[in-house]
Amino acid sequence: MLGHVPPLPQQPQRSPFSGHMVVCGDDALAQRLAVELRYVYGERVTLVLPPEPGTVRPELPLTGRGRAAALFGRMSSAMNRNAGSGSADGDTNAGVEAVRILQAAEPSDEAFEEAGVDSAAALALVYDDDERNIRAALTARRLNPRVRLVIRLYNRKLGQHLETLLDQAAAVASPGLDQAALDASTTVLSDADTAAPALAATALAGSSKVIQAEGLLLRAAERPPPPDGQAADPGLCTLALLSSTTHDPAGTEGSDSSGDEGPRLLPDQAQVAAAAGRGTIVLEAVSQPGPTAPGRRMGGRGAPLSQVFSRRLRWSALGVGLAVLGLAVASSFTTGDDPLHATYLTLLDLFAMGDPAIGDPTARQIIQLLSGVAGLMLLPLLVAGVLEAFGSLRTASSLRRPPRGLSGHVVLLGLGKIGTRVLVQLRELGIPVVCVEDDPDARGIPVARRLHVPVVIGDVTQEGVLEAAKIRRSRALLALTSIDTTNLEAALYARSVKPDLRVTLRLFDDEFATAVYRTLRTAHPQALTRSRSVSHLAAPSFAVAMMGRQILGAVPVERKVMLFAAVEVAGHPQLEGRTVEQAFRAGAWRVLALDVAPPADRRPDPAAPAPPPQAAGAGPGGLVWNLHPGYVLQPTDRVVIAATRRGLAELLRRRGSMARR
Repeated sequence: MLGHVPPLPQQPQRSPFSGHMVVCGDDALAQRLAVELRYVYGERVTLVLPPEPGTVRPELPLTGRGRAAALFGRMSSAMNRNAGSGSADGDTNAGVEAVRILQAAEPSDEAFEEAGVDSAAALALVYDDDERNIRAALTARRLNPRVRLVIRLYNRKLGQHLETLLDQAAAVASPGLDQAALDASTTVLSDADTAAPALAATALAGSSKVIQAEGLLLRAAERPPPPDGQAADPGLCTLALLSSTTHDPAGTEGSDSSGDEGPRLLPDQAQVAAAAGRGTIVLEAVSQPGPTAPGRRMGGRGAPLSQVFSRRLRWSALGVGLAVLGLAVASSFTTGDDPLHATYLTLLDLFAMGDPAIGDPTARQIIQLLSGVAGLMLLPLLVAGVLEAFGSLRTASSLRRPPRGLSGHVVLLGLGKIGTRVLVQLRELGIPVVCVEDDPDARGIPVARRLHVPVVIGDVTQEGVLEAAKIRRSRALLALTSIDTTNLEAALYARSVKPDLRVTLRLFDDEFATAVYRTLRTAHPQALTRSRSVSHLAAPSFAVAMMGRQILGAVPVERKVMLFAAVEVAGHPQLEGRTVEQAFRAGAWRVLALDVAPPADRRPDPAAPAPPPQAAGAGPGGLVWNLHPGYVLQPTDRVVIAATRRGLAELLRRRGSMARR
């Protein structure tokens, strides 16, 4: 009887692609990024996901590979529908092949070989774990020194050091690499930093969004529909028209699959004039940023007295001080003594150090008795002060509870990566915050402790937790946990307690967000409801970085995103040789500003500090924003544009990417 011969171990198969994009991750951002690259930029994409734990039963929700495949199918259908309806964003995507999906437990050499990293144009490492991304980046740089790396890191300082290290490794391994390619060889981004400003803005009573673009502050403001018979104020220019159903109680927030009723980005004048009853987002102001105010010290060494001693103790100390002053004045007035000597005697009596006033006038004896009583009051006051001082030092590492009279604050649910960044943003804006977190060891707990922000530890789905956060007197609820159902449950309970509460939900799925929005608006038509997807807000920044560029900022328009970027005119026939008015393409891009600085003086890094203005009428760095519509764009020009995702993709798309599809 022949023995059983085990099969040979399966060798990793080499990727059939070259010059493609590889995305490695383990959460929603990896899936969104693959969708962005495939269906917006037209790139060939290999997506590496961790294997699904165990056997997935049909009745369980789709996760991992299945969820990604479902997302790709919906995105492909939405893009084909938009393109088929005459979208101005570019060509259709009908008939494109799906994203190639691989499964690997770790981003190892074998996984990178199977994904074709050695021949890839760019690699995105967007695991939720910083350490895994760093380890994978070092491996990828060793396998392919020329591959463009886009790395997701929460730690900003570590990201800067890692970017410098990997750029140096690329320069050593590829001496002939030009400076432009070297500058774009490694990009470190944080999805939390990208999404936090948009999420924090939803908590404000106004709906302004501020973008800092190469030394200029661009402020976009949301405006309600004008009354009948009146024209909407376009501001400097109209950036977007909101959904036609936004102000309908049964309406929804628009997304990529909303069709004609959804929001319209970068409309032309005819579309704006015909959009009766629609709200707008307009470019309201362009200005230079003022000096950054120093942050207020919230505790620790040099903390103000209000952080060490309670208000009651401070008032008690003031009362004792006024009593001593009154006794000193009375002693000087009744005895005719010098004021300084009278004060000295009063203090001696206060501390029981003076001689008895035997044989002295009656007024002096009465004052001495009153000083003794004041001294008795001073003793417990000193003890309380010592105890409070030591208590403040001891409880500096403990969490604060919401104050009794707190009102007008924001209740922030979840102190993970996203919630922590949003907390910092809200505190920088001076907005009072109360946090709710069920994990006492969550990432944002030390930040909340350092900022002296009240925190309620507990499960938000349990009764009494939101009440402890003073939800009845709050101005808004930001539900930013990574679990959609938890965010929804918190929002529903909060609305049952306070029907007019402003609510922002973090929701991944557009269809689920549409259903939630419609239901909440129907039940509470007067309350403001917003839903945002962190991966949807962050994916465009990562996709642009994989194309070798960086965006200046992003503005959410309902569940769509408008991007701001700096683009060289040379090599773009859509811009070169055209006037500013001719270069505008409705639904795709609009030129906002021109960089008039000499090419050698332009800043390659939009985040770098801006030099002082160089010309009259020019902004920092030589930017001119009030361009004449007849100005002809020259090949040497660089412009700041507002663009849709597909519009920017058309401008940045690599030559030949369309031919490969």
